[in-house]
Amino acid sequence: MTTADRAPLDLAYQQATEYLDGLARRPVGATANAEQLLKMFGGPLPGGPTDAADTIALLGRAVAEGGIPTASGPRYFGYVTGGTLPVAIAADWLVAAWDQTASLYNLSPAIAVAEHVAGQWVLELLGLPRHASVGFPTGCTMAHLTSLAAARHQLLGAMGWDVERDGLPGAPRVHLVAGAQHHMTIDLAARYLGFGSGGIHNVPVDERGRMRPDALADTLAGLEGPVIVCAQVGDVNSGAVDPVGEICDIAHRHGAWVHVDGAFGLWAAASPRLRPLVDGVEKADSWALDAHKWLNVPYDCGIVVVAHPEAHRTAMLGGRAGYLPAGAVGERDAIEWVPDFSRRARSLPVWAVLRSLGRDGVAELVERCCDLTARFAERLSGIPGVELLNEVVLNQVMVRFGDDDATTRRVIGLIQDSGVCWFGGTVWQGRAAMRVSLVNWRTTEHDVDRSVEVIREAVLKAVPTART
Repeated sequence: MTTADRAPLDLAYQQATEYLDGLARRPVGATANAEQLLKMFGGPLPGGPTDAADTIALLGRAVAEGGIPTASGPRYFGYVTGGTLPVAIAADWLVAAWDQTASLYNLSPAIAVAEHVAGQWVLELLGLPRHASVGFPTGCTMAHLTSLAAARHQLLGAMGWDVERDGLPGAPRVHLVAGAQHHMTIDLAARYLGFGSGGIHNVPVDERGRMRPDALADTLAGLEGPVIVCAQVGDVNSGAVDPVGEICDIAHRHGAWVHVDGAFGLWAAASPRLRPLVDGVEKADSWALDAHKWLNVPYDCGIVVVAHPEAHRTAMLGGRAGYLPAGAVGERDAIEWVPDFSRRARSLPVWAVLRSLGRDGVAELVERCCDLTARFAERLSGIPGVELLNEVVLNQVMVRFGDDDATTRRVIGLIQDSGVCWFGGTVWQGRAAMRVSLVNWRTTEHDVDRSVEVIREAVLKAVPTART
């Protein structure tokens, strides 16, 4: 490699480490607007080569001004985005440098074996069936799609219908059942697979957003034909967990497949203290979760687990082109478990984090985030004009400011403009609220307390009754 070839790599390393070192000090928000960013990135396509190091330098400047530290910032509490542990970043750098396609064993035996081990460690960590198959798609949407495709294969196959060969026209209808507050990625997967989101049977939920088992039983009693029940472990607003064990028992009595949306909440199974929240989750038929959330690996990395490996494999691949070798015994081909053919080795940061933290380290990370969330709730509850809207179950808190939606949204805007911390808005039971999501390994008690003070100042400006 020449000095010129090394220059952009050296500069990228320097910029990355400086960015990470300065996260605690930089504004938690963009300081450049769209017009300014377009000036940096835009202009006519260069007619000839441009210096590579200069290009990397421009990227660094632009993201410094127009980026939001969603994944690594210790005071970003907006979406449930997670952080990035240093060992995961380092592994991801190597993944990019190696640039080995992680689809077939014979393209990279080392990556194939590491991915298999990472999958087995995930099953062990979360207490899921050890015979289950595991894949690493881009995120929960593709994990849902993979799981529901496996369910569709198995349920229709039991009725004599080959859906991979003959498609859905003329097939028995597959009913999708989910809690009324299921996440939109379930709808997306339903659309992609031809089920349609409009046909989902929405089961009533309780005041916390949990699916009601009695209502599920009533819904299933009125359905004929194959059924997939989608349970939720971790509501995106309240953090609430469906009674998944009871849901599995009820659904299986009706011959239904149970899929678990555990995007962030399923990581609670790694904690001995929190495991009771998800009792019975191992009885489900498939699970979807994100490693780029609570496991704190870089985007993008989801995890799909299916308790019926043959249905999983057939739904994803089924057959092989003549140029694709059939793997020998012990040689795992990732294309059998995920929708994408050409794929990067996104499982390696997962392997690196699990090896570095171990079972106890993951449990400590999850529990620490939950404890910090409880600290948020405790301190916010003492501020006049602040209303807590949910009981803290995991890592989510919702609060409302003043007496109306407009005041709540104004407070959120003031907090975002502060640059100290960032929270997003949501709607809960018809009312505007601010959501606190905490899954970042970098967040400390100091970050929580500093953020609470910013919230207090914003409330004093926006809520007149808070000044008395």
